[in-house]
Amino acid sequence: MDLSALTIFRAVVRENGVTRAAAKLNRVQSNVTTRIRQLEETLGVDLFIRDGRRLVLTPAGETLLPYAERLLALADEARHAVSENRPQGRLRLGTMESTAASRLPRVLATYHQRWPQVTLELVTGVTRALIDGVRAFDLDAALMARPIEPDALPVEQFESVPVFHEELVLLTPRGQHPAATAHDAAGLTLVAFERGCAYRSYAMRWYELQGIRPARVLELGSYHAIVACVAAGAGVAVAPRSVLELARLDGEVDLHSIGDLGRVDTLLVWRKGHFSAALNVLRELLGERV
Repeated sequence: MDLSALTIFRAVVRENGVTRAAAKLNRVQSNVTTRIRQLEETLGVDLFIRDGRRLVLTPAGETLLPYAERLLALADEARHAVSENRPQGRLRLGTMESTAASRLPRVLATYHQRWPQVTLELVTGVTRALIDGVRAFDLDAALMARPIEPDALPVEQFESVPVFHEELVLLTPRGQHPAATAHDAAGLTLVAFERGCAYRSYAMRWYELQGIRPARVLELGSYHAIVACVAAGAGVAVAPRSVLELARLDGEVDLHSIGDLGRVDTLLVWRKGHFSAALNVLRELLGERV
């Protein structure tokens, strides 16, 4: 059982089939199929069964997958460890949409200038998806809002450090709810990202503390769309002030403080024990900007 075979196995799982895995790995399909068959022969078990056009993991394949993830991650870590601690190779970084827009452009530009030998891959997602990505070794690290749930980042699995400080504000239509009291927001639609977004969780907690609840939640995928809906009178929202100011969206709606609940750290999070020179210099660079 070699690392190349495990890489192919993982790709077939992630890409939901041989065809896309072969394209992702820049291999011919027959080679991918042969390597999977050889891995099954080595282990003495079937890893996939065919369900129509789909390949589905067998129980043995389900068992192997987390071991493959850990072995491949450990191999990456070993390569970093023996390279004289020089940043190089690939760094897979997850981030929230808001952080990517308002905080990272200059950081990433500086990173590329200082360490061009590192291939930096950026993936955006909501906080819950980023946590899952780090846990599964799909991401080397992620920038996410500190989860409101105290057990979301168990210390036996994750390490983290605060790198940015954000102020969340309540967005209301211009002039319609100048006081932004609980009574103003009660019964209105909350416009927010999908479930798993930490800022949405903070918004829901704000509602709970006021003893009210939104009439419903309208899910959208960008801050421009969220602000446009609020400006049109479709509801209220909670968003980082930095994003609104950067995109010059703060003039389209009224902004209101939500107090201490709105002061939220952005964390750099990585899997415990899974550290590299490339990640270390990113942490140092982010630390310069706290």
